[in-house]
Amino acid sequence: MLTQLNHIRARRADLRRDIDVVHSFEAWEESCVPSYCHPNWLAAYVSWIRLFRAAELARTIVPAPARILDFGSSVGELGHLVSEGGAGYDFVESDQHSADYLVSRLPGARRVTLEDAPEGGYDQLFAIDSLEHNENYAELLEVLAGKLAPGGVLILSGPTENRLYRLGRRIAGFDGHYHETTIYAIEAVAERLLARRAVRQVLPVAPLFRISAWARKS
Repeated sequence: MLTQLNHIRARRADLRRDIDVVHSFEAWEESCVPSYCHPNWLAAYVSWIRLFRAAELARTIVPAPARILDFGSSVGELGHLVSEGGAGYDFVESDQHSADYLVSRLPGARRVTLEDAPEGGYDQLFAIDSLEHNENYAELLEVLAGKLAPGGVLILSGPTENRLYRLGRRIAGFDGHYHETTIYAIEAVAERLLARRAVRQVLPVAPLFRISAWARKS
């Protein structure tokens, strides 16, 4: 726990040093940066801890991955937990500012598109709070499933959009207009494509986000 808190403090300080979230909120709103840097420590902690939960869940299924793909990576905070210095870490990110920041912190990271990412090329594949931002999430998920290597794991995470989540989002100052769907709808598509291995909640007592692990069907 202390190691996690020290990591969060260090990364929050780095983000705040280089990104003025207050005066450029609209530019970063759809990313996770305002949540990571939120002045309310509890609101920020929920955003950070889901990264730790996702990385831990992936490691229980694929303990020593060599090839990682982070879809919708934002500024790449997950990359600090799942790869050493960016080695073996590919990412898909449409926002240039986020991608530039990511590479400045993880110089070994490689930016790819879904088109050029290799089929069956990844041992750990993450879509953390990203698919729900897209109307064509089902199509994207089908493409992502094809990138999964035999024996690999796909980790999905997203907001539940339940009443508690929506209340917390309003209190934190976000409106969520960019969310096109829920994690339940995304998981329903995943059920058709892959085999579910596990489901976790970020906070067991507060079902705000769900994290799930998926593998190729036998």
